Amino acid sequence: MNYSTLKKGLAVSFVAVIGATTLASAQDSTATSSSAKVFGGRGQYRTWSVGVNGGVLSPFVAIGGSNDFTNADVNLGYGVSLKKQLGHAFGLEGNIFRGKISGTNKDAAGGSQFGVRESETSIGYAADIRGVVNVATVDFLRRENSVNFFVTAGYGLIAYAPKVTYSNGTVVDWKDQSGDDRDKKYVKEAYIPVGAGVKFKVSDRVAFNLGYTMHFVDSDNLDGVYAKGTTKDKFSYGYAGLEFSLGSKSKPDLNWVNPLALMYDELKDPSLRQEVEALKTRVTNVEKSVEDLKKDSDGDGVSDQFDKCPGTPAGTAVDGSGCPLPAPVAPASANVTGFETIQFEFNSSVLKTESYPTLDKLSSVLRENGGKALVKGYASSEGTAAYNLKLSKDRANSVKTYLVNSGVNASQVTTKGLGEANPIASNDTEEGRIQNRRVETSRN
Repeated sequence: MNYSTLKKGLAVSFVAVIGATTLASAQDSTATSSSAKVFGGRGQYRTWSVGVNGGVLSPFVAIGGSNDFTNADVNLGYGVSLKKQLGHAFGLEGNIFRGKISGTNKDAAGGSQFGVRESETSIGYAADIRGVVNVATVDFLRRENSVNFFVTAGYGLIAYAPKVTYSNGTVVDWKDQSGDDRDKKYVKEAYIPVGAGVKFKVSDRVAFNLGYTMHFVDSDNLDGVYAKGTTKDKFSYGYAGLEFSLGSKSKPDLNWVNPLALMYDELKDPSLRQEVEALKTRVTNVEKSVEDLKKDSDGDGVSDQFDKCPGTPAGTAVDGSGCPLPAPVAPASANVTGFETIQFEFNSSVLKTESYPTLDKLSSVLRENGGKALVKGYASSEGTAAYNLKLSKDRANSVKTYLVNSGVNASQVTTKGLGEANPIASNDTEEGRIQNRRVETSRN
């Protein structure tokens, strides 16, 4: 096995996978809602978890290959892990484990080979970082995953000390006698872990894992037997363990997210269907308004919809209302009429259907009486100030777009995004945050 090539290949693969995952999760908000949305960002989920595991260590691996011993002993191994889930299908995991590995040549001719009867290697520690990819899920039709199959690969460092019994009965223990000067406690070498496993969802917080990992060590000294200069030692770890999800209980665990199921549920949401139907109606009304705007029966340049003096003789100079000049135009009232409040969902600038009557009323006043409207957008305090400022501007612009589409001149509407400023309720409670996700409209 060419370990240099394998290392380079793994490095390139990690960069590619992490890059793709980062792009897929680029919109990372700081949501606290327990209702996850497909495009809501990684911040609406729990992404950290810790685990404990225990199992058996063996000097043999499942794929076979050469080995310095004919017989493998099975020994206890145990460890802990910390994982950061970067997307629904990919995470980074740090692992530390300990144990011992041993083998014998009892089935070899004369009970030994390479002049060795048996070896036992103590693992002071083995630490690595791995990429974990969820490759398949079960219970997909129920749209709630409860079983995940995963594969892992990474890079690590192992500190070990072999104890070798030679065919003549001599025992050599490398512990506390390692290194060039024989003054180190352990030998330290790099290794590459490659594994697979299955994870069972026990509860919203706890998962039960079964896994198997092969470790390819960058040396031939793991068992204390330097038998073949062209081979490298290896060992395996089969384990069972528990994984505990960390973070707010109001958020779901990203490790168990099914994006297609979330998308299905969002599309099935009755309120979304009602909003789509309402938007269709609005589009129809806008198209009809456009046709009405085009109609000018007396040819004075003012459409019939806004022509207050229909039937004006051809060539007559008229004002903006279609009446002959120098007829005076009644000025619009300069008094502020107060303001209306429009509410929004968390992390959304999409208008609710219940806000349409309020906006239709404001549109009618502006179109019939003139004047101008000031639209001020606000946000609750979740997320960064910069993000909330942008969200408040988007909310204000959503209201302006609605008014303009209903026939209001764009110059009549001024928008401002004020972010988290001027809360009308406490941001320490969800009820208060709901009130602060708003747009206020006032007319001059």
